[in-house]
Amino acid sequence: MTDPAHTAQPLCPCCDGFAAVTVTVRGRDANGSRRTRRIICRICSGLGTVRRAARKRAEAARV
Repeated sequence: MTDPAHTAQPLCPCCDGFAAVTVTVRGRDANGSRRTRRIICRICSGLGTVRRAARKRAEAARV
């Protein structure tokens, strides 16, 4: 028996599916490791996909 067809979720227009990234900030910690910050996309809240209504709002906001 075949698997049911799943529709692909539309990617977030703001982050293109890369919803969370880690950015290196200035300096190092006491143990010598680099300081990092995790940044999450505000449009998709870190999911990488959006519903169609939210996608239209995001595209309108970009213009």
